Parts: sequence; C-alpha cells; structure tokens
Amino acid sequence: METKANYVLIGAFTLLVATAMLLFGLWAAKYSSDRSWQAYHVVFDEPVTGLTEGGVVQYNGIAVGTVDSLALAPQDPRRVVARIRVGAEVPVKVDTRAKLSMTGLTGATFIQLTGGSPDAPRLLPEGDEVPVILTEASALQNIADTANRLVARLDEVLSDENVERIANTLENVEAMTGAIAGQREDLAALIRNSREASTKLVEAVETSNRAMTGIEREFVDKLPGLVNRLDATLARIDSAAGNADAILGENRNAINSFANDGLAQLGPTLAELRSLVRDLRRISDRFDSNPARYLLGREAPKEFDPE
Repeated sequence: METKANYVLIGAFTLLVATAMLLFGLWAAKYSSDRSWQAYHVVFDEPVTGLTEGGVVQYNGIAVGTVDSLALAPQDPRRVVARIRVGAEVPVKVDTRAKLSMTGLTGATFIQLTGGSPDAPRLLPEGDEVPVILTEASALQNIADTANRLVARLDEVLSDENVERIANTLENVEAMTGAIAGQREDLAALIRNSREASTKLVEAVETSNRAMTGIEREFVDKLPGLVNRLDATLARIDSAAGNADAILGENRNAINSFANDGLAQLGPTLAELRSLVRDLRRISDRFDSNPARYLLGREAPKEFDPE
C-alpha cells in the first residue's frame, strides 16, 4: 500500500509540474509575441487589388511584417483599412508613408513603407487605439489617374466640333497646295528674283564696307593734323584769355572809376539828350508846317487871286 501511495504522489507531482511548465511556456510565448510586434492601421483611398491577408509588408524594400486583416471602412466603403503587424524594433516614424507596390509587372501586391526622417518621433499608440500610418498614391494609381485625364482631354480634343474644324483645315491646306502648284512658275521666278536681289544686296554691303574702310583710313591719317590744329587753337585761346586778364588787371582802376563816376554822370547826360531830341522834334515840326515864317520870321506871301 505504501508503494502504491508513493507512485500516486509522484504521478500527481509530475502532472502538476508539467502543467505549470506548459502554462509558463504559453505565457512566455504570448509575452514574447506581444513584445516583439506592433500593430498599425493603414487606410487606403484606392482599391487594394491583389493584396491579401498574410501579404508582405516592406520598409524600403526589406520585409518587416505581414498583413493581418483587410476590411472596408465602416463610415466610408470607398476606403480600405488594412491592419498590419510590424516588428517592434522597426523605426516607424510619424512621417512614414505607406503605399501599394507590386513585385514586377505581374507579381504579388504588397504594402511598401517609405520615409521617416531621423529627427521625427516614433509613431506610438495612444491608449488602446492602434496608430494609423498615412498613405500616398501608388504608381499604379498615378498611372490610372494620368490615363483617365488623358482620355478625358482626348475626348475634348476629338469632339465633333473639333473634328469638323480639322477637316475644314485639311481642305483649306489642300486647296492652298493646289493653288501653289498652279503658280509654280511664278514662284520659281520670285525665288530667282529674290536670289538676284540678295546677291546685289551682298555686293552693296561689300561696297559700303570698302567705302567705310577708306573713310576710316583717311580719317585716321588726318587725325594727327587735326589734333595739332586743335592744340594750337586751344593755346591761342589760352593766350588771348591771359592777355584779356592782364588788360583788365592793368585798367582795373579806370574801370572802377568809370563804373563809379562815369555811370553816375551818364544819367543827367541822357536826360539832357532826351530834352534836346524833344526840342529838335518841335523845330522840325514847325519847319515842316511853315518854313517861310520859321526862317524869315513872317507870314508867307499870299498868292494873287484875280477875281
């Protein structure tokens, strides 16, 4: 009986230790899983064709996580919310951006993370909320948008009205081409005349250049003589100015005397001359009106007038 009791105790202890170790292992695995991964939400404003759950998440071309789930946004079904799981050591910053990429032209679609400046802070969760990584349009979306814009512009360019205008323009071009073909001889004559005129113009330009060259050479030859004459003339002017200055210096007293005394006497002299001119004008008037009386001092004899 004692041997059987020992076996029961040993078995119970073994089961208890195994259960504890299993629980510890599960707890450690869950703790390790929670500590080594970080969840993020990525909201796309475009279709995520080809992206599946379990897809790869890359950061600058390096695989750093996987896609946990894909779902439509409850408030806006035009948007797609992707929940991704990234390694906790991956430096996801607030300026990190996500976009759809494709391996080659026909490969699998995955999420590509780019950006993240060194000075930007880490993107961390606030409370129980999962942080959101902002997105940017993918290359495929840019190509699709560009293609849509090109198609819309082509539709505007190739409207019925523009097609009619293009047809009219082609008709006008054809008519003008026919008219030019009909006047081929006149155009040939015009071209010949233009060629002759250009030849004569070249000759005239060459003649003008030769004439200008001759004029410039003659001017250069005469320039020293002109300079010498100019120097002589300037010397004479300088000498005359010196002589005038000397004359003014020698006669400065006479000039000052004339300015002070002569000008003072000039006023009364002018007044007497003005009075003399008035007297002469009166004498002239009297002489013109009755010269005999003025000269003889009597009346002029009256002419006999027979009755």
